[in-house]
Amino acid sequence: MAEGRLEAVRERVDADLEKLPNLWARRCGYVHLYGVSETAVLLAARRGLDTELAAVAGMLHDLATYKTGDPTGHAQASSHLARELLAEIGSFSQNEIELIATAIAHHSTKEKLHGPFDELLKDADVLQHRLHQARTDAPSTASRFHALVDELAFQ
Repeated sequence: MAEGRLEAVRERVDADLEKLPNLWARRCGYVHLYGVSETAVLLAARRGLDTELAAVAGMLHDLATYKTGDPTGHAQASSHLARELLAEIGSFSQNEIELIATAIAHHSTKEKLHGPFDELLKDADVLQHRLHQARTDAPSTASRFHALVDELAFQ
C-alpha cells in the first residue's frame, strides 16, 4: 500500500503503464515519467520549490500519451488526467492540484515563459530527454539545456 502522496501517484501511474501491451512503450513510459520526476526533484531543490509537488508533476506530465498512445494534445489531456487522479487520491489541496495541472498544461510550450513551477517542469522534461537520448532536438530545447548546464554548473 502507498506510503505518502508521491507513492500513491506512482502506484496509479505504474498501474496505467502495466496495461500497455507493448514492452517498448512500457519501458519508455517508466524511463521518461520517473526520469522527469526525479529530475524535477533536483531542479526544485536547487530553485527552492516544493520537491514533492515537482516529483508528482513529473510523474503525470505525459500520462495521456502513454494511456492513449497518441501524443496529440497530450499536455492538456495529461493536465486533465492529473486533476482527476489527484482529486481521487484525496490528499492534495485544490491549490496543489492547480499548480501541478497548470505546469503540466504548459510543459510542451517551451518557447513561452510561464511561472517558476511551470518552467521547472519544462526544464526537467528537457533535461531528462537530453540525459536519456544524449541529444537536443529544437533550438528552443537546446538553449534550455545549455541554460540548465550553466545553472547546475556542469562542466
